[in-house]
Amino acid sequence: MDLDKVLESRRSVRKYDATKQVTEKDLETIIEAAIQAPSWKNSQTARYYAVLDKDVHNKISDEALPAFNAKSSTGAALIITTFVKDRSGFDREGNPENECGNGWGYYDLGLHNANLILKAKDLGLDTLIMGIRDGDKIREILNIPENEIVVSVIAIGYSDSEATKPKRKRAEDILTII
Repeated sequence: MDLDKVLESRRSVRKYDATKQVTEKDLETIIEAAIQAPSWKNSQTARYYAVLDKDVHNKISDEALPAFNAKSSTGAALIITTFVKDRSGFDREGNPENECGNGWGYYDLGLHNANLILKAKDLGLDTLIMGIRDGDKIREILNIPENEIVVSVIAIGYSDSEATKPKRKRAEDILTII
């Protein structure tokens, strides 16, 4: 698919077709695209935990997502996103290199996740990034190491409805050229 088409057609989807399943191959392809994103000093701290197992998906939905996110991700696979803390934005001795500190880990993961959702769309899949979640419960369920910060849960699957495009600002609304 053409990049402009991918950018124009990507939507946050809240209803998935449970009869169509995301495959391990799809997930590997999507993560390979995420890996191509830049990161602070090439630190590559993004980590992904993909949930295809229905029982684990249900446990996360029941115990770690609010009802509206659990409902919105029914029928989709889940990708939990994390990053290794205290590396991106830090020097070799573990000191933050500027006032952002672990903010660079969030920034880098955001760049990776942008690639992830765009590649998913390119493959005909749809996504929903969910930031309201119980990170400690997800860490417990998936046995995520303490040195990783749980950031988001991304639902990924085949849309079961047509999502409408919300109004977007124009370049002149947000751009200042000096």
